[in-house]
Amino acid sequence: MKHVVILGAGFAGLELATRLSETLPDEVRTTLIDKNESFSFGFSKLDVLFGHKTVSDIQLHYDEISHEGVDFRRERVTAIDPESRHVTTDGGSYDADILVVALGAEYDFAATPGFADGGVEYYSVAGADRMREVVTSFDSGRILIGILGHPFKCPPAPFEGALLLHDHFVERGVRDAVEIRVAGPMSAPVPITQEMSQRILGALTERGIEYLPNHHLTALDTDKKEVLLESGGSIPYDLFVGIPVHRVPEVVSHAGLAVDGWVPVERTNLATRFPDVYAVGDITALPMAKAGVFAEAAARVVADDIAARLHGAELEHPYEGAGMCYLEFGSGAVGKVEANFLGGPKPTARLVGPSRELAADKEMFAATRRDRWFG
Repeated sequence: MKHVVILGAGFAGLELATRLSETLPDEVRTTLIDKNESFSFGFSKLDVLFGHKTVSDIQLHYDEISHEGVDFRRERVTAIDPESRHVTTDGGSYDADILVVALGAEYDFAATPGFADGGVEYYSVAGADRMREVVTSFDSGRILIGILGHPFKCPPAPFEGALLLHDHFVERGVRDAVEIRVAGPMSAPVPITQEMSQRILGALTERGIEYLPNHHLTALDTDKKEVLLESGGSIPYDLFVGIPVHRVPEVVSHAGLAVDGWVPVERTNLATRFPDVYAVGDITALPMAKAGVFAEAAARVVADDIAARLHGAELEHPYEGAGMCYLEFGSGAVGKVEANFLGGPKPTARLVGPSRELAADKEMFAATRRDRWFG
């Protein structure tokens, strides 16, 4: 049996392990490695931020995985040798016939001086929990949501945060005393299509939220409460909410997998330049959004490619970078973004909704994956 080692148990790792168990139970044994004890959907951090759920409510524990042929190890990856496909962890070492790196993008808080001590964030579960306490006691002043680097995970998330903050302060009766602005390096909220960005800009404008495009934020002056700009200017704030700079994990960089910050892969099947080594999800250099649903779709392609190679066949359906994600508009309404980045001459995207019906659709999305991956 071939030994497949998967590093990272996010959307990509969970889907790949599940699919290999389903399709190649007699030909592949899988070791799935992650340093964490549980998984949570990215959008569930918003539930924590606004007090709808606790941290324990959103955790899906890896010890509940019970797929045939899949062995989960809670260990931290300390070294990767992509040429020999040898992996070292804080709990042992592994030799893979096929290695799949799906460790995801990490946050580099130190890349923005002053951010770690002077700002809050909701891109991590712990950060969302801490920010909940800050927002609960904030009743007047200027909130600046600053996108500190590009690319970043879940492109709609900064704008979801702004829209839901609007609802939060409306419900508390203090919205008139709170200014909400979003600033980032992009020329538009979601530059993939003008129509998509206009829809989001319209929703922001309706709620009195300003978007500041083409702003490169470099540091926080925590004494003056100003964000410093690359252009030499600054933006004042009373509460700074940062979307942190993203990067590949250091272990991936040290392994020589990354080039210019991200891991180059074949568009069709996610193979790296190293034989029998794939990279999937947010760490890749593919020109597309970094989001769990796209990582999940890529994992299915990798599973199919592994099966095709084991059987001496060709991959039938190459990766297209197609998928959808949800966008919270507030007041219980949810939109759905449907995008295809690689399947045509240029990327396409459209926004369906928002509606309350799509909120139920989002719940079903989470429930089906929870049942599929964890049983």
